[in-house]
Amino acid sequence: MSLQNWISGRVFTFVHGNNLVYNTCWEDPRLDRQALQLTAEDRVLVITSAGCNALDYALCGPRHVHAVDMNPRQNALLELKIAGIRQLDYDDFYGLFGNGHHQRAGDLYRTVLRGQLSPWAQTYWDRWIKFFDNPKRSFYYRGTSGAFARMIRYYIDRVAKLRPEVDEIMACDNVAQQRELYDRIATRFWSRTMKFALNRDTTLSMLGVPKAQRQQIEKQYPGGILKFIQDSMEAVFAKLPIHDNYFWRVYITGSYTPHCCPEYLKPNNFQQLKSTNVDNVSVHTDSVQGFLEKGEEPISRFVLLDHMDWLSDHFFPLLESEWQAILKRAAPQTRILWRSGGLRTDFIDRVNVMHGGQQRLLSELLTYDQEQAQQLHELDRVHTYGSFYIADFAA
Repeated sequence: MSLQNWISGRVFTFVHGNNLVYNTCWEDPRLDRQALQLTAEDRVLVITSAGCNALDYALCGPRHVHAVDMNPRQNALLELKIAGIRQLDYDDFYGLFGNGHHQRAGDLYRTVLRGQLSPWAQTYWDRWIKFFDNPKRSFYYRGTSGAFARMIRYYIDRVAKLRPEVDEIMACDNVAQQRELYDRIATRFWSRTMKFALNRDTTLSMLGVPKAQRQQIEKQYPGGILKFIQDSMEAVFAKLPIHDNYFWRVYITGSYTPHCCPEYLKPNNFQQLKSTNVDNVSVHTDSVQGFLEKGEEPISRFVLLDHMDWLSDHFFPLLESEWQAILKRAAPQTRILWRSGGLRTDFIDRVNVMHGGQQRLLSELLTYDQEQAQQLHELDRVHTYGSFYIADFAA
């Protein structure tokens, strides 16, 4: 390992081992719903991240959703959301997670929410519930990804001085208007300073992009990581409808709106979760492999986000062990979703597993729906991944 890669790995490990990284999910669950086709018989495993998508899947009524993450801070956030759904009325809940701040956040936490949390989550929020009490710096500007979003907001407002134009784009109701406005500001936004910042490993670590993922993009995408980011943002702001893109809205403005927000924040869905569905969500601080090896019930839907990119380089044996655990717990007709920063996940083709008493290549056991995956990927409102995968495994 080169010194540069070692330093990059240490920075990434420090960021992810000591911080709340994701304050909102950065994967589009609207695509996942179409790909997963959840039924009342499905058990789902999803990597927690910020918990938004676990709640989104729960609204589809599967038998159970297991949210699994090695970072206990991410699970503490989902625990707080679940406690809020159970204990708060809609207005207070939306204040916390829709506006990103509530003037009585501390009181609500101490008197209503704290008792619903696990001991670790209590310890975490005892210190950090203050993330929600500042109207000038919302929860969505907290954590490492939130700190990056806050820097981008400062750049838009104070350096590039593009706030009126950016607000105008966010208010557009058709793509033609978005394209016209984006073309007008693109040169000013993509200054040398911005390009320099987005080309640094330290910056990318704040966004949850490890060195291995960056290297995939550099090798596979013409123009490398910077061109990939520029093209992704152009797609979001000039090629896809922005009116319901709550992913980018929350980081640009610091809050959602009632009409542009995750499904769990909408009144009817909030009541549905409160009535029944949130009881079908459980939170587990563990690796995917560790969680799977501790249970026996078959799981029929897996949502692995992009974390295999993280394991594909120096941790390949762990990737193979994880897939062995996935196949052992897989129900008949299991469907598995994942994303990648790269245009291809060639490393999957090298994974070996034991199946049917013999060593097999994983690629021989999976059937890909490449057509649907590509169609959905083009509609991705986040649009920061290089590829999207839908794979079936007949256990």
